[in-house]
Amino acid sequence: MIDCPDPSALARFYSELTGLPITYESVDFVVIATNDTTSGLAFQLAPDHRRPAWPDPERPQQFHLDVMVDDVEAAEPQVLALGARKLSGTVFEDPAGHPFCLIPRPGWAPPVHPG
Repeated sequence: MIDCPDPSALARFYSELTGLPITYESVDFVVIATNDTTSGLAFQLAPDHRRPAWPDPERPQQFHLDVMVDDVEAAEPQVLALGARKLSGTVFEDPAGHPFCLIPRPGWAPPVHPG
C-alpha cells in the first residue's frame, strides 16, 4: 500500500514501469497486479501526503522499490519519459517523490521483457 496524492496517476506510472495491469480502481484506491486474484501494489489517496525528499531524514523515503530491468542504461530514458526524475546513479523518484532504483537483471534470471 503506497500513500500518494493521486492514486490513479501513480498507479499508471507503476503499471507502465512494471508491465502490471491495473486490476482495480476507485476514486481513492488503485491496484496493479498480475491479475485480479493476486497481490500486487496498491495506491491509496493520502490528501496530506508529504512528498519524500530522499536522502533528507526530515522527509524520509517512506518505502523503496528496486525495479529489475534487462538493461539499466536503456531503461533510464524510458522511466524518465514516464515521469520519473533522476536523483543519483540508478536512484530515481516516482511522480509522488518516492525513490526507487533500477537494478540489473542477474544472469541467472529470465529476461524481464523477453523479446
